[in-house]
Order: sequence, then structure tokens, then C-alpha cells
Amino acid sequence: MESYRPGGPGGSSASTLYDVARAAGVSTATVSRVVHGQDRVRLSTRRRVLDAIEALGYVPDGAAQSLAQRRKEVIGLVAVESRGPETDVEREAFLFIEEVLRGVERPLGDLGWSVLISFLRGSGLGRAYQRMQKISAKVDGMIIAEGIADPEQLALLAARVPITLIAAYPVGLDADVFGVDNRWGTTAAVCHMIEEHGSTRLFYIAGPAEAPDARERRSAFEEAVAGHPGAAVAGTFEGRFAAISGQQAVRELLGRPRAELPDAIICGNDQTAIGAMRELQAAGIRVPADVGVVGFDDMHLSALLTPPLTTVRQPMRLLGERACSRLLERIADPSLPPRTERLPAELIIRESCGCPPAQARASGG
Repeated sequence: MESYRPGGPGGSSASTLYDVARAAGVSTATVSRVVHGQDRVRLSTRRRVLDAIEALGYVPDGAAQSLAQRRKEVIGLVAVESRGPETDVEREAFLFIEEVLRGVERPLGDLGWSVLISFLRGSGLGRAYQRMQKISAKVDGMIIAEGIADPEQLALLAARVPITLIAAYPVGLDADVFGVDNRWGTTAAVCHMIEEHGSTRLFYIAGPAEAPDARERRSAFEEAVAGHPGAAVAGTFEGRFAAISGQQAVRELLGRPRAELPDAIICGNDQTAIGAMRELQAAGIRVPADVGVVGFDDMHLSALLTPPLTTVRQPMRLLGERACSRLLERIADPSLPPRTERLPAELIIRESCGCPPAQARASGG
């Protein structure tokens, strides 16, 4: 644990690495480098940090520095690699967790630490806790994504090593949690299709029930449709957050009489939306003239489709960066209170919903 102790009679209670970083206007990683005498800090920045320590009346705790020197300087990232069969979409695009990883690497690069990545496939989720136990012995802290373990297991892990959660919202567990505002994003997508395009029959392709984000988005979809008299849920399909799920859902829809097809399909993520669009187009159903399609995530590939995909953007890299920064703070000071942070979502209007290109450009999508 990185801590500070009073440097004289004026000091009252132990200050943390975070307190010094905030006072100096720098990251906790920068404070740590100054404390440990590392060279990769500008002279002016080093002076600010030292001034902040002096102003607070604190000096580095020698025992804490000694402990810091015994750290592994490695963070673990555990996530689900794929919940469904892969297509070219999964193989060629940067997916949610890959974007999160890029964000995680930013604060670690500043500090000179490394990340140990463990991707679990669907078949390995039953052994996830045992896998994470092994990883916890090799790292200073863990970032765990997408509801891999239940609250009881997470509590046991947290007793071994500091943890931070991404896209997981366990009940009854005091933990640092970072996610996106799923409810706002999904509601915005539904309202846009109903209020701007007159959609009345909305179909939803969900993610897997075990994924917390999937549950939140599906619930928000149903509530948003129910809040619009004249609109109705034309059906739902539980997918796997994969392109193949969108294809399977549309194949199921194509078994209905043409008059019963939905006029809008809202999807739990972009991969699903891409699969749905492909299957619709292969069947001669025009997107968006016959059916509008909206995704969630805003993968890079989404803007390159024909038509470009209207979607809900979540700041995936920022999720990783904020979660990792908080984990580093918790490693430095385990006594920090738990923090839950929901990052804002943004509706990105392109053409798959039925908006013309000029409106899509005006929206910044």
C-alpha cells in the first residue's frame, strides 16, 4: 500500500497518494514515480509534486515504499473473448473488450506497468473463478469485465487483491464499478425510431442474459416502447452479442408473413446489428426503407457499412482508462471508498435508421 504519514505536528490524519496527485494536478502514477525517484518526470512536474507533499505536511512512508518495491507491477484483465461463433466481423473488427484494453494500457504505460490478459470463452465461464484465483497470485490488482463471477466470488477475490469491475453491477458488493449509461442510450435509440421515423413495430435482438449490460439494455428497450402509445414490441431474440445472433434472429423473422415483419430492429450491440443488416439485405429487404436498424457500441466498422449504422456510442477506451486509473489508486490506498461511475452514452445518427446523409453529417456521426 502506498501511503503518507504526517511529517510534523501539523499533520492530523494519513493522506493518500490520490490526495497528493489531486493537489499537484497530476496522475497518481506521476506521484509514484516522484516518490520512488524515477527519472521519467519533468523537472517542473516533479517540483509541483514535491511542493504538494510539503504543503500537505506529509512525507513518504518508508514502509510503504519498501512494500511498493516488492510489487509485481502487473495488472490482470479478465474478460469474455466471444459469446458466440465467430464471423469475419469478430475476426476483423476491434470489439468492445479490445477497445477497453487500449484504454487500460494508457495509465499503465505512464507508470511502466504491464497487463496480464486472460480471455475466457463461453465454454470456460464455469471455471472462471478458479482461473481468476490463479491470476490473482500473479498481479497487483485485477480488472474484471462483463459479469464473469457472482458477488460472493468477487468478494473472495477482493480479499486477496484489489479489483475493479467494468460492465458488471453486483448487488451487495462494495467495489469500484465502471459502466456506460445503458438505459439512456437504449431509450434514446427507441425514442428516435418512434418519434422521428414513426416506427410502431419494434423488434429487439438482445445480448446473453448473463451479461449485465445485456439485461439493462433489454429492460430499457421494453420500458421505452411501453412509454409510447401506439408502438409495440414485435418480438425479442436472445442472442450472444455476436454477428451470428443478428443473422439467426432475422432468419427467424423471415419465417413470418411479410406483413408481420417489424419496421425497426434495435440491437444489443453493433456486431448483432451488422449480422441483422446482412441477413435482411440478402433476403431482399431494404435497410432502412423497409426496416430500420440501430446498434450499440459504435465500433469503427459501423461507420463503414452500407448504409452506415446508426448506433449508441459508448466510450469504450475511456471505460478502460478510468477503471485502470481507479485500480491503481486502490492499490496505492486500499482504504478508498468504493466508487460507481456511469459514463455517458451518445446516439450517433447515420443512415441505417432512415435519416438522410445530410442529417447524419450534421449530427457528427
